[in-house]
Amino acid sequence: MVKRLGIAWRLWCLRPWWRKALNVATVIFALAGAAIIGAWGLYQLGVTNNSGAVDKNYRSLLEVSEIEDLNHAQLSNNELDAEWALQYGRVAALARFYPVNARLILTAAQNSDDPMVVDRMLAAARIYIDDPKGVDRLGQRISQLISEVPQQQNGNVIPWMQGVEWPALKQAILRDSALIREAGRLSGVEPRLIVGCLVGEQIRLFNSKREMFKKYLGPVKVLSVQSQFSYGVNGIKDFTAKAVEDHLKDPTSEYYMGPAYEHLLDFETDDHVTERYNRLVDYRNHLYSYLYTGCILHQTMLQWRRAGYDISDRPDVLFTLFNVGFSQSVPKANPVPGGSHIKVGDATYTFGALGFDFYYSGELADVFPFQRERFAKNQRPLTAEDVKRIQDNMSDCNRPERGLEYRRDSVSTTPQEKPDPFGVNHDQVKPIEHTAQ
Repeated sequence: MVKRLGIAWRLWCLRPWWRKALNVATVIFALAGAAIIGAWGLYQLGVTNNSGAVDKNYRSLLEVSEIEDLNHAQLSNNELDAEWALQYGRVAALARFYPVNARLILTAAQNSDDPMVVDRMLAAARIYIDDPKGVDRLGQRISQLISEVPQQQNGNVIPWMQGVEWPALKQAILRDSALIREAGRLSGVEPRLIVGCLVGEQIRLFNSKREMFKKYLGPVKVLSVQSQFSYGVNGIKDFTAKAVEDHLKDPTSEYYMGPAYEHLLDFETDDHVTERYNRLVDYRNHLYSYLYTGCILHQTMLQWRRAGYDISDRPDVLFTLFNVGFSQSVPKANPVPGGSHIKVGDATYTFGALGFDFYYSGELADVFPFQRERFAKNQRPLTAEDVKRIQDNMSDCNRPERGLEYRRDSVSTTPQEKPDPFGVNHDQVKPIEHTAQ
């Protein structure tokens, strides 16, 4: 045998290289063909079929699926609220052991109309808990405490949100949500802060000219745009807007936001007065109103921070300073919120209080979420294309003629007779404590 192999090897060595290569290729193809045919045969015989197996937790999986939902149950609002209270108690118990899963379940529950979904999620998580009885005992204690307090059926805890104004205003704000978020991104400000200023100004307008705004805000659910003395949906005065623009360009200013923002409000024409007016008094696109608002908030925050006082976590103070203007923004310890007095129903609030109430109410948090950082620290400089894109947001709507409010033959009063069409002297407002008066 060994001799035969030796002879075969010598004959192989005597062959030319091309014949050797042909022999090797033939062997490789033969082996590949055999492997393919063998695999096909095994497949046909069913050797490769996976018959599957019954999950060891199949009973638990079945129990989760069989938990009854309440989508079609005839429950009163009182009963439904009571059920939700119990479910939140169970989630709180889970949070003491598995906070990650509790947070996920709570987030999912907020997007569901069925409290039994929480039961199913808790039951599904329970499958993997080593000591489920410990979680159950805590959940039962919490549920017992909750059950001892009768379920109340009160309205919104914030009184001014119980009226007809807020539901209509909320819908109007949602229409502008994309513009507000974009303005927040461009100005480096949490969009929810911009909305807080918008809420204060629109509620003030609605209640100052109630009959007029009932015709528009209520039925049509659109924001009111001011065109006299103060401009736009946020009531920004001309000299305030000009100050904002100057602060953006002045590196020596205490309000300077940095080089990344210098071209944020660049003009297209040399007539800045008219173009500024057209930007703010735009009935179709309110981006510039929100951009100026964001800049005012950002610049005021920087002014105070450079003076040694950080008010970035004081939305009530930021709203107040937005309302009273740069002239009354004097950095100091222990600032007091306040601003213009605004009567809603039978109660009187301040501008800062209205914004504060909205900010921490949780309203519209799915669209304008709370951000860990309310003000951006860095942002890339705007390119010429970015600036042009912002400028293109101005619409071609018909705007009131600028200066109409100063004509004695117009329906408006002159500045000497009445500085503010709503009777508020913004230059002499004294902050008060954050409470309804």
